[in-house]
Amino acid sequence: MNATAQPGVSRRAEALKERVYVTFTGLAVVLALASHSEALAPGAAATTLAITVVGTLLAVFVADLVSHLAVHAKTPTRSELSHMARVSFGAFGAIVFPLIFIAVAALGRWSIETALRASTLALIVSLVLIGYLAVRRVKMAWWQRLIALGAECVLGAAVVGLELLAHG
Repeated sequence: MNATAQPGVSRRAEALKERVYVTFTGLAVVLALASHSEALAPGAAATTLAITVVGTLLAVFVADLVSHLAVHAKTPTRSELSHMARVSFGAFGAIVFPLIFIAVAALGRWSIETALRASTLALIVSLVLIGYLAVRRVKMAWWQRLIALGAECVLGAAVVGLELLAHG
């Protein structure tokens, strides 16, 4: 790979990484909300999910800014700051479907329980798709890709299991 292609690859990797973080954060929140759904209004669910994800994205942005200051000993350029913001806040898209599903519940078309189940499924499917994107271009035999994707699924399932255990 040539040196000019590396920054684009690195930037895609950063965006993908943030998307994974936000997807797991959204999944944790959705699972926690589902464990208390009997007394939950759709508006409260949407607000909790959005605030938690925005808080996470702000934390990621601040971490990027602080690490840039520590590594480069200077403030980021406008371009670097813009990139940090795009990477951090672009990951908000990971919770679009859960917010849509909760909106459907707010309109009375679904129960909040159904919306949260659909949100859980959408976030898990998103993680599987991200995993697929991660292994699809790797130069290895198809069965090795399948093993890598399977390992990613097992690790993702372990995270979901721990989140369910935590929220009982």
